[in-house]
Amino acid sequence: MQIPSKYDASQVESKWYEYWMKNNYFHSEPDEREPYTIVIPPPNVTGVLHMGHMLNNTIQDVLIRRARLLGKNACWVPGTDHASIATEAKVVAKLKEQGIDKNDLSREEFLTHAWDWTHEYGGVILEQLKKLGCSCDWERTKFTMDDDMSEAVIKVFVDLYEKGMIYRGYRMVNWDPEAKTTLSDEEVIYEERQGSLYYLQYKIEGSDDTLTIATTRPETIFGDTAICINPNDERFAHLRGKKAIVPICNRIIPIIEDDYVDMEFGTGCLKVTPAHDENDKNLGDKHKLEVIDIFHEDASLNSFGLHYEGKDRFVVRKEITKELEQNGLLIKTETHINKVGTSERTKAVIEPRLSDQWFLKMEDLVKPAITSVLEDKDIKLFPKKFENTYRHWMENIRDWNISRQLMWGQQIPAYFYGDGKEDFVVAENIEKALEKAKQKTNNQQLTTNNLTQDKDALDTWFSSWLWPMSVFDGIRNPENKDIKYYYPTNDLVTGPDILFFWVARMIIAGYEYKDEKPFNNVYFTGLVRDKQRRKMSKSLGNSPDALKLIDDYSADGVRVGLLLSSAAGNDLMFDEALCQQGKGFGNKIWNAFRLVKGWDIDESIPQPETAKVGLEWYEAKFQKVLVEIEDHFSKYRLSDALMTIYKLIMDDFSSWLLEIIKPAYQKPIDAKTYKAVIEAFENNLKILHPFMPFLSEDIWQYISERTPEDALIIAKWPETKPINETLISEFEFATEVISGIRNIRKQKNIAFKNTIGFSVINNENTNTTFDGVIAKLGNLESIGNTTEAIEGALTFRVKSNEYFIPMAGSIDVEAEIKKLTEELRYTEGFLKSVQKKLSNERFVAGAPEMVVASEKKKEADALAKIETLKTSLANLN
Repeated sequence: MQIPSKYDASQVESKWYEYWMKNNYFHSEPDEREPYTIVIPPPNVTGVLHMGHMLNNTIQDVLIRRARLLGKNACWVPGTDHASIATEAKVVAKLKEQGIDKNDLSREEFLTHAWDWTHEYGGVILEQLKKLGCSCDWERTKFTMDDDMSEAVIKVFVDLYEKGMIYRGYRMVNWDPEAKTTLSDEEVIYEERQGSLYYLQYKIEGSDDTLTIATTRPETIFGDTAICINPNDERFAHLRGKKAIVPICNRIIPIIEDDYVDMEFGTGCLKVTPAHDENDKNLGDKHKLEVIDIFHEDASLNSFGLHYEGKDRFVVRKEITKELEQNGLLIKTETHINKVGTSERTKAVIEPRLSDQWFLKMEDLVKPAITSVLEDKDIKLFPKKFENTYRHWMENIRDWNISRQLMWGQQIPAYFYGDGKEDFVVAENIEKALEKAKQKTNNQQLTTNNLTQDKDALDTWFSSWLWPMSVFDGIRNPENKDIKYYYPTNDLVTGPDILFFWVARMIIAGYEYKDEKPFNNVYFTGLVRDKQRRKMSKSLGNSPDALKLIDDYSADGVRVGLLLSSAAGNDLMFDEALCQQGKGFGNKIWNAFRLVKGWDIDESIPQPETAKVGLEWYEAKFQKVLVEIEDHFSKYRLSDALMTIYKLIMDDFSSWLLEIIKPAYQKPIDAKTYKAVIEAFENNLKILHPFMPFLSEDIWQYISERTPEDALIIAKWPETKPINETLISEFEFATEVISGIRNIRKQKNIAFKNTIGFSVINNENTNTTFDGVIAKLGNLESIGNTTEAIEGALTFRVKSNEYFIPMAGSIDVEAEIKKLTEELRYTEGFLKSVQKKLSNERFVAGAPEMVVASEKKKEADALAKIETLKTSLANLN
């Protein structure tokens, strides 16, 4: 089989991926083997491959491929998440381009458009993962809106409602005015922003008195229903029991007293807007205040906003400030830093809003999940530092707002039959709902026409929290063979940014529905940043095109580039040079393979002792590396595991072993050595395969004719054997000796083709095990022992051993004299220029002390070098 002179990844990668798919290597079914299971963190169905996906999925592929080599039944379940907010926004935007308003469509019509969009664009990211080499079990691909997945979500909702854990409540929620839906607390990102504190004047009813309020949101005065003062604040004692007049709208509101008010903040008076602030709502409930909602769902003002009706809240803020100022009601404005809540998805500023929503009680649900991670350590987090983050969130958890005002998602299975807030039933479908409604109302005349299903959809995370179970149909059919075999899964690889959204909730769901953890270990990757430590984003334009990187550097090259600097939990400073390094590594391996396959083999010649001992050393070194790799994998230090393999192949194998066994120019290699080095190469490929699957499989298939049963992807991980530490230690010493010889050859221009004499004062009592290797790689006439220093010889030390290379006959004297003379002439000229500078009194007096000291050091160094060069020349003449 003709081996190409260059490795062409563009041809190789598609060929081997098709081969793996054709032979069904990625697919798993339960059998007698130990399972190894990973479920993919489902990317948004709207998504395309970015650097974070590349890192995350490369790590998963490394783990799954290694598990196959270890003989485990490896199952990596892929899939996508329906991403309610993001996908609905994409569909709405597309409809808008076509002149269609979402609000003019029925739910069924909108969902038809959403499914059309999903079928057209939804599989993009999974196809892109194949380019990266991801060996997912594509036959098991799931989508969180698949019928069976949706059925599981609805089943869980009904179950939790019947257990009294889901309830409907009129509560203050986080409202995203762009997506026009509520969000959970975890989907709100708080950012420090510079704003203003506006001091507004309110008149007191029936008098000329006024009071001043400090607010960051003057546009909300239309929702004011009280002014609150602290009962201990004597400054406002005269206002007790009185009423104030709200500016512009002139509504009369009571002045109430409550020690909630901070006397030190602002003016000590607080405007109370119960519909638009959670703390104000609590005050409003306590003092039975009116609640006035002044916003539409898009955060424009409604009719309570008078002449500002229909205008956006931020536009109103600017305009109302001017109106208040013109009317003498804006006393002053101060710069103010405060935390502003923004939507994790749309980046819109969140608006607190009172709304009927569905909530899941979390206080009792979280208890097993806290115990499992923090006390029993059944689930391990890598790095361990994330346990503190996990503890903080779990121990301060609030009820989960699980309803969303969206059409795309699982529709909440609550069916209303009357006008009252409690006139509903919860059931898995409308037929079961009808039976429940008949029982609840004792009205057998009800029909499905009397039932109206809640329009809201469930939070996307309410489906993905079931992912490790639902992908194996473990909710609908809890005793099926797949869930019993594959659950709990082994490793979860994800980003720390969804520790709350997804990881913690999966643990909670696992204990609630399987009474078992969903996975054993969670490996948190870092964020991918650019060289300037900026987070990669489209807006900054610093995120490279993932597929172009693969085209430019190969999938293997990109995988290596990403993993070489991605320690668990630490951010990765991405630099394309890393991918170039990965590509270069692949080329080095390819060239090493071509070198070995280019040797002629002679069955009749014996194995040289140097090759025998060299191969024995490499086997010992390989076994030591195997142990190191195992340790790195056990601690999820994949970057360290790859670097260990990198050094083994680049240094130990390519730079040392191949040099040791390489036959003389145009001479054959003995069969025994060739067979052994091919075996060593195959073992290298096995440990390399999880990281560089395409290159390793390609070389593996070139080494010899293979059947599909012999493919590298399903080969056996190398066996561990006892490690000969003595051999490793002796070789390390030998390499230092060889390096010493090579340094002298380089310094003295001794051509490698010229043999040289060599003697040692062996103070270390080193063995002669590698003397043959030293002689071959140093091209020595022989290695002799001496008890005294050899006069006039070139010398170097390794530990306390002293080595001598007699100069006679070793070096080209004329060339060495010429080289030393030129170096002497240059150094003398350099010394002259330095001394001229130092003899200049103005320079010495005016230059900084450090500069003068530096010049004096240059003078001293030059004088010392001239002395050495003159001595060397005298020895040669």
